[in-house]
Amino acid sequence: MSHPDYRLNLRPLGTPRGVSSLVGPHGVGASPGDKKSKNKTTRGKKKSIFETYMSKEDVSEGLKRGTLIQGVLRINPKKFHEAFIPSPDGDRDIFIDGVVARNRALNGDLVVVKLLPEEQWKVIKPESNDKETEGAYESDLPEELCGSQLPQQSLKGYNDSPDVIIEAQFDDSDSEDGHGNTQNALVDGVKKLSVCVQEKGKEDAGAPMIKDENTFTSQDSRVLPEKSQQRSAKVVYILEKKHSRAATGFLKLLADKNSELFRKYALFSPSDHRVPRLYVPLKDCPQDFVTRPKDYANTLFICRIMDWKEDSNFALGQLAKSLGQAGEIEPETEGILTEYGVDFSDFSSEVLACLPQGLPWTIPPEEFSKRRDLRKDCIFTIDPSTARDLDDALSCKSLADGNFEVGVHIADVSYFVPEGSSLDKVAAERATSVYLVQKVVPMLPRLLCEELCSLNPMTDKLTFSVIWTLTPKGKILAEWFGRTIIRSCAKLSYEHAQSMIESPTRRIPERELPAISPEHTCDEVHRAVLNLHGIAKELRKQRFADGALRLDQLKLAFTLDHETGLPQGCHVYEYRDSNKLVEEFMLLANMAVAHKIHRAFPERALLRRHPPPQTKMLNDLVEFCEQMGLPMDFSSAGALNKTLTEMFGDDKYSLARKEVLTNMCSRPMQMAVYFCSGALQDPAQFRHYALNVPLYTHFTSPIRRFADVLVHRLLATALGYRELPDVEPDALQKQADHCNDRRMASKRVQELSTGLFFAILVRESGPLESEAMVMGILNQAFDVLVLRYGVQKRVYCNMLPLRSHHFQKVGKKPELTLVWEPEDLEQEPVQQVITVFSLVEVVLQAEATALKYSAVLKRPGTEGLLDPQDQLGCGDHKEEQD
Repeated sequence: MSHPDYRLNLRPLGTPRGVSSLVGPHGVGASPGDKKSKNKTTRGKKKSIFETYMSKEDVSEGLKRGTLIQGVLRINPKKFHEAFIPSPDGDRDIFIDGVVARNRALNGDLVVVKLLPEEQWKVIKPESNDKETEGAYESDLPEELCGSQLPQQSLKGYNDSPDVIIEAQFDDSDSEDGHGNTQNALVDGVKKLSVCVQEKGKEDAGAPMIKDENTFTSQDSRVLPEKSQQRSAKVVYILEKKHSRAATGFLKLLADKNSELFRKYALFSPSDHRVPRLYVPLKDCPQDFVTRPKDYANTLFICRIMDWKEDSNFALGQLAKSLGQAGEIEPETEGILTEYGVDFSDFSSEVLACLPQGLPWTIPPEEFSKRRDLRKDCIFTIDPSTARDLDDALSCKSLADGNFEVGVHIADVSYFVPEGSSLDKVAAERATSVYLVQKVVPMLPRLLCEELCSLNPMTDKLTFSVIWTLTPKGKILAEWFGRTIIRSCAKLSYEHAQSMIESPTRRIPERELPAISPEHTCDEVHRAVLNLHGIAKELRKQRFADGALRLDQLKLAFTLDHETGLPQGCHVYEYRDSNKLVEEFMLLANMAVAHKIHRAFPERALLRRHPPPQTKMLNDLVEFCEQMGLPMDFSSAGALNKTLTEMFGDDKYSLARKEVLTNMCSRPMQMAVYFCSGALQDPAQFRHYALNVPLYTHFTSPIRRFADVLVHRLLATALGYRELPDVEPDALQKQADHCNDRRMASKRVQELSTGLFFAILVRESGPLESEAMVMGILNQAFDVLVLRYGVQKRVYCNMLPLRSHHFQKVGKKPELTLVWEPEDLEQEPVQQVITVFSLVEVVLQAEATALKYSAVLKRPGTEGLLDPQDQLGCGDHKEEQD
């Protein structure tokens, strides 16, 4: 039988993006699965550790027959010997046990696996509840679902703004993953855990590590139900090396000073334990490293994997650069960018030569005859106050019949990026701007981002517009697409728009608003904002009535010291009506353009789909909610949204529980992806689950997303402005895949940057105190969501002054009883019962290791938390600082 996903692009196994020649994966620390897999030594030959990859022909044939399965490899950051790929049928992930079975593939690689015989499948003890049998996911919520689209837009400023809004996705300090591990820890389950200190180099010495005692192979002499087995496999081919093969880490001398290797190589130990330890030639190391190794103990290096032979336990690496001291912002940031393959180099002279050379640039006269002139209309932008790349503007004109003419006007980036030019190629390769806390790595040169394309006020700009005639209820009566010229009359911030919304009858003094062009008045802009707000509320109401889902998660904003760049404080970003106003019209424009280009090019439309949640993970969550007595409805996106909206009250406990459940509900959600309509046969697969719409695309942010540039070109062709690009569906799908890869890398970099700054905040200004809610319980630890900061942390019992602790199940609900040592010999021990949704108080405190911090439970009865106003500016802050 043919496998449904056998379509593949058999790239050579050679060079990943942005990296010179390299090879594969992971390394040290064999699991039991490794021992079973090692080949026996043959006389006269060096022992082979890894299997030879299958041929391309055999792989292609095996995928067609369904005897092989392809998928993206995910390595568990807490147990790096465990890896997974998604099951094609949406059921439980396929398990890959050990480094040898991974066969030199790295996290994120697109691999082909072959299932092992059933007797070698992973078996889960019935009492374990199977909560750690799924791979840990990188954060992959689509921005349309979690509401990060507009906060991402609010990251647009390229200056060292003190107010950068980024999703708060953190996890244990010894874990890189900020998202998927909570799925592992939704633990209503009894995980038989033991706390141990792992060998230095595999995990940080002294860090508690979870040792799984709930799995064994089918050879164990007991009969278990079928569902307690997890299909297991081995990697037989790497379709695409999506991992950059670069890592940050530290240099160490080899342990055996008398060995021949000691005289030739040093050991490179990556910070990310999912990357193998490497041998690096001593000639590449600093000259005095061998004689003074301690001088480099805290120096971060970048190393690239150059080769990994079948007969070698260790990969061979090459030092690329010394970054600087670990724990400092810039070295750590450069390491993050390099590891995820982000091109942060300056644009070449060849690329810059593609830009208009005669500055200041003005719109050529012939463009006025090709475009609709909207320069006299009241058009304005609404963005963060620090934004410099303004790629969307709005207009709203009252009509005599009581309806409105509403326009969304998007920077016409495609005008400045000729197809096939050097500028086009580098933008396509970068695919997205990358937003860090302290800066942005732009997709396009700043001349375009901040000047020529940016819809700056009181300047003529080239745009692509969607204009509707709408009723006050948001019903579309007419729709127009076309190229336009606009002159924005004002650059409003979200705060400006919010003050207008909150003061509908107040005449706002001009001193409280930005400069407005003489052709328009403050009152005119105020009326337009209020009308847009009224329509947006109706659109939003109708969207959710039609079955849309939104999972709002806590997002952090940092205030940075202007001189040092260090974080001074943080606060949770508030998503307000002004944000929602812009969001509704951006969504409306994206949906309208999706239908337009799909009607024109049914086989060549670049669209964006969001698959339904992963079946196994969703079933686990359903089971969890049932065990906890929560009447959650997961039958559809709309049903889930309704449950989350209506189930909880407004008291502190209810709101905290809603935050935790929202976080849990995000786990089964799959990533929204770009695709070419001709690459999928079933139109049902085009749907966007979270928005609950049949067609969707990205049109509204071409300055920071290359997918939007491609969509602009398709729309221009559909409107007769240009010839159809000579791109076949397969080539467009390949570009869509690349956009997906870079978008995911960008999102991960963004999360790691946030984690970096928060860890520095804890180090410089901690300890930090906060209420937290328990998300999951293990038998010697429990996971919490730290409510003030949106941080997920694991609290270990062996880090607390406890006399004892005891895990049990009450019915189906897990419970951990802690018995605290008395502070005074005359006092009795204090008992504390921890259950899922317990509200506790924790302290976040820095550890000795750079950028690591832990969560420690406060003793019951301890005096209350620090006042929020005293917690590093984490109280009520303006979004921007003077």
